[in-house]
Amino acid sequence: MRDIVSAALSDDAVGADFAALPVPPSYRGAVVLRDESEMFQGMATADKEPAKSLRVQEVPTPEPAPGEVLVAVMASSVNYNTVWTSIFEPMPTFGFLQRYARSNDPGADRHDQPYHVVGSDLAGIVLRTGPGVHRWQPGDRVVAHCLSVDLQSPDGHDDTMLDPEQRIWGFETNFGGLAELSLVKSNQLMPMPKHLTWEEAAASGLVNSTAYRQLVSRNGAQMKQGDVVLIWGAAGGLGSYATQLALNGGATPVCVVSGEHKADLVRSLGAELVIDRAKEGYRFWRDESTPDPKEWKRLGSHIRELTGGEDADIVFEHPGRETFGASVYVARRGGTVVTCASTTGFRHEYDNRYLWMSLKRIIGSHFANYREAWAANRLIGRGMIHPTLSTVYPLSDVGIATQAVHRNQHAGKVGVLCLAPTEGLGVRDTALRERHLAGVNRFRPHA
Repeated sequence: MRDIVSAALSDDAVGADFAALPVPPSYRGAVVLRDESEMFQGMATADKEPAKSLRVQEVPTPEPAPGEVLVAVMASSVNYNTVWTSIFEPMPTFGFLQRYARSNDPGADRHDQPYHVVGSDLAGIVLRTGPGVHRWQPGDRVVAHCLSVDLQSPDGHDDTMLDPEQRIWGFETNFGGLAELSLVKSNQLMPMPKHLTWEEAAASGLVNSTAYRQLVSRNGAQMKQGDVVLIWGAAGGLGSYATQLALNGGATPVCVVSGEHKADLVRSLGAELVIDRAKEGYRFWRDESTPDPKEWKRLGSHIRELTGGEDADIVFEHPGRETFGASVYVARRGGTVVTCASTTGFRHEYDNRYLWMSLKRIIGSHFANYREAWAANRLIGRGMIHPTLSTVYPLSDVGIATQAVHRNQHAGKVGVLCLAPTEGLGVRDTALRERHLAGVNRFRPHA
């Protein structure tokens, strides 16, 4: 592994040098173990500790099957699906791996292991390619999006997210990105933006692509200039990219955050309309089973005060149970609630009168297809959207990093160094970086 790192840090190493490097028989990866999948049984979600279930250990190196690529991972990041995997909610991911192993995908049987290497982001260097891979070569610097798809069904050929065999890499497949090496399909790879460090480049693949599909794509809300967009968790990993996409696309984001520090962060991105939930004391539920419509109405009034009398054209939803009733209510007549994830609970409750009688729409959105992910990555490569990286941990502390995300103790994205020995490495276009340095580092408290 030392030779791989040396080549990655060298300005002179070329593709042939990486192709000649021996592939280690094993590597360190962040894993959960099948035998421990009931360790939190009976505990409340908030009390479960990823730092206890996620561990870093040596695992055998898989060889690329047809259409696959082995990548040396310089950096990765924590997403909420890593939280779900680490607390075994809504179910242990080993069922996903077993189901995948029964598919017809070449090499799928290798994914059913007593360990699950997690992680759905990476920035790194191609080491080996499997048969049939032509676009990527050893030595290519790449980032990965997390859609793993086979496309043997006609259902996915208009939108690969509709393919019945689509899976999220590192969550529903093994050999994910929180590791020294990772196995991906070749159509997951995209060029690494040249002005970013490894850890910055690894921060955006999942969340930026997800936000792009939700807001911009024809498969999402199809945001247009002038739209008012209510963004929950606007200082978080997903919301911070949604905020930038709204501003970049000529929309007006109304950013909901929890605390003055996070309010300052979204203002630093250029947002002007901010709602601090903690300061306002919003409580959308009277108790565990009773929503409070008066709080929905109070939020709607607050939005109109900020926007000069306008309701939200689009509500960018991802908290789920806690906020969904309010989201449906505050969307304007004919407006759209676009939802992915459900970080506060999967069972939503809302008053359907406010949906059907006001002709509103709810759109379900799940990650992004390759074209959407590529378009989102292109915006980063051009310096139009910036990584919102706030904290970086070493791979050995991945459990602590994931626990911080679980407890919402973070802003923006939480990065993880894998093979990169320190932060700040990997930049190849210093001129572009100089032009966008302020944007790149907005979320870094030490910048």
